[in-house]
Amino acid sequence: MISLKTEICQLFKIEYPIIQAGMAGGPTTVELVAEVSNAGGLGTLGAAYMTPDALRQAIKEIQSKTGKPFGVNIFASTEQDDFSRLSEVQQALNPFRSALQISNLQSAYSSPNWSAEQFDICIEEGVPIISTAFGCLSREQMTIAKKQQVKTIVMITTVEEAKLAEASGAHAVVAQGSEAGGHRSTFSLDQHSSGAQIGTMSLVPQVVDAIRIPVIAAGGIVDGRGLIASLVLGAQGVQIGTRFVTAKESGAHAVYKQAIFGSSEESTVVTKSFSGRPARGINNRFIREFEQSGINPLPFPSQNTITKDIRAAAAKIENPEFMSLWAGQSTRSLTEEKAAAEIVQEIVKEAKEVLT
Repeated sequence: MISLKTEICQLFKIEYPIIQAGMAGGPTTVELVAEVSNAGGLGTLGAAYMTPDALRQAIKEIQSKTGKPFGVNIFASTEQDDFSRLSEVQQALNPFRSALQISNLQSAYSSPNWSAEQFDICIEEGVPIISTAFGCLSREQMTIAKKQQVKTIVMITTVEEAKLAEASGAHAVVAQGSEAGGHRSTFSLDQHSSGAQIGTMSLVPQVVDAIRIPVIAAGGIVDGRGLIASLVLGAQGVQIGTRFVTAKESGAHAVYKQAIFGSSEESTVVTKSFSGRPARGINNRFIREFEQSGINPLPFPSQNTITKDIRAAAAKIENPEFMSLWAGQSTRSLTEEKAAAEIVQEIVKEAKEVLT
């Protein structure tokens, strides 16, 4: 008998097995995280690009708005900046800057890496759950987390990554299918240059069979049917991103939300053009023209750093053709803004209807 009271509900002390994805870069506001947690799910702050001071402040604000558990998602990547091909890549990017009338081009770049400080702040401020993308916490960090009784989640895209996460001491994994929006959480791109592209329905049961810790399904899940299907496959819950991007409390730009509302299952592609790491988003002029240039992007995080001015300028003038519009493949049913609590309630209601 399928039940909505699953192992992760007990593990994370939440009412429903619904986790709002920790989407870095702005969508996961304090209000979104708090509202999802207050509604019985697990709100997650996407902290990867936040300065340490901003993260500490956001955590305090979340704690003032909810007494329920919430999570913070950080990167666990060891990738270093590589600007050795900067001038070559700038040749492909400068036409976009001309189109956006960006005149001030930086002469030097550096990508900040605050992940170690972000982890320390989460521990200091009593964050109950920490999730990671692109890898696992270090052995030292995991020791600290367990000592402080912090629960840890690792996002994975293959069975082998799931085994590594379990071996690291993680309490649960998110099995991220290829349908998912945003960055592929593949640990290393050495074997999969575009990230591992295993679909959710294929990935979840294979991961469930391979490890003993709870599995959370992600990728293309937007409603109660997706939740129940995931539970049938052996998952203990779901992580949902794109639907929460469209929430009223989301910090996503209005034109970003409208792009999702106007998209379909055919609208997205996986690209490295914006960040240097494979990510699924709505196809637009930037992606098409950069890829047509034949110039390979810089690796992550360098490409992400040098395209920041383009994305910011596009957002300022509300031009979605030059913005990173991360989204999954199940967008056809997303047509309007709804409150985060209403989204959680709808998913639960739909799931219960499937079970009756």
